[in-house]
Amino acid sequence: MSDPLERIAAALERLAPAALPATDWMRAPAYVWDGTAGRAVARIDAPSLNQLKGVDRQKEAVAANVARLAKGHAAHDMLLWGARGMGKSALVRAAVNAALDAAPGRLALVQVTPDALPALPALFRTLGAQARSFLVYLDDLGFAEGDGTGPRHLRAWLEGGVEARPANVRLAVTSNRRAIVPRHGAEQADPLNPRDAVDDLQALADRFGLSLGFHAASQDEFLAMVAGYADPLGLEWTPAAAIEWATRRGSRSGRTAWQFVTELAGRAGRRL
Repeated sequence: MSDPLERIAAALERLAPAALPATDWMRAPAYVWDGTAGRAVARIDAPSLNQLKGVDRQKEAVAANVARLAKGHAAHDMLLWGARGMGKSALVRAAVNAALDAAPGRLALVQVTPDALPALPALFRTLGAQARSFLVYLDDLGFAEGDGTGPRHLRAWLEGGVEARPANVRLAVTSNRRAIVPRHGAEQADPLNPRDAVDDLQALADRFGLSLGFHAASQDEFLAMVAGYADPLGLEWTPAAAIEWATRRGSRSGRTAWQFVTELAGRAGRRL
């Protein structure tokens, strides 16, 4: 190989990263989409639906909707919003596991990484060609103040856009705010159109056929959450100890309940 150009081309070819293998979208129960490829996940880590307490109404609605999607029936896009740690993400994963138990292989969960949102149309095109249903999952979604492009694209994907998601794909979004984007009192200070900005933000939330709020747990609900996790594991605990744990952390939520149960298991020499 005497030609310098040939040597340079050969060197560049050796340095180039290997091509990513094609994703088999029919094999795994879950995937992580990074904007260019889907990484298969062999197991969805989630509690069972029976273990999730204090969110009975939300649990019933999400599980029913996901089951319909798995069966190929009409299903809603879902927005789960509200207090941190109240089981929004866990409920999505648990509902998918339950649907897969009832209809193995009919559904897959696809979690989209935060920086891969602009690549959703490419993902939709790929998933639309598959012979199964998909729940595309955007966890803890939020847009920066002043970002008008992201919310507009999401509205178009949900409804009315030429690149809207296909019939076998639905979105599940979790967010701390119902409007997903920040809202400020100044938005209503426009003397000409005081409602336009607020209505524009609300239009995004209204695109979801199923919108469910999650609110901070009462003391009784928190204790039910602890029992839902601890009792099936045979862990001993007292309400007083659980309340003290929550008080020290300033939060009564499903996440705090699970952290308390993790502490109980560690003290008992158990592995979760």
